[in-house]
Amino acid sequence: MLISTRGRYALRMMIDLAENGSEKFIPLKTIAERQGLSLKYVGRIIPELSSAGLVEGVQGKGGGYRLCRRPSEYTVGEILRLTEGSLAPVSCLECNAPGCDRKGDCRTLAMWTRFHHLINDYFDGITLASLMQGKEAALLNPEE
Repeated sequence: MLISTRGRYALRMMIDLAENGSEKFIPLKTIAERQGLSLKYVGRIIPELSSAGLVEGVQGKGGGYRLCRRPSEYTVGEILRLTEGSLAPVSCLECNAPGCDRKGDCRTLAMWTRFHHLINDYFDGITLASLMQGKEAALLNPEE
């Protein structure tokens, strides 16, 4: 599994908004500059975050973007599934995947299924708030 730049940049943008936002709107240009990201690329990611209700935006003077919820209410899993489409390690575990002819005989399906659950459980156990605070123990053992 490889997380694309889209997913990684979305996380960086969300952390930036969490660290620098609160009630005020942050211009996209400011986020891009602080994160060392292309404004054009950031401009392609933000509508997806906005459409999903993760951020809200305002146009014009004093405009920009801010989080819709508290940082502790966002999980890395939620953001990555939005930007990556899926965290499934194999195509047969993708949402709405066509039935596999080998499902009944597949000796690796249980392994891939368990791995898929581990990935999702891990990323769903990490919040933006924990990333902001750099809680390494929480990142290594999200359940603790």
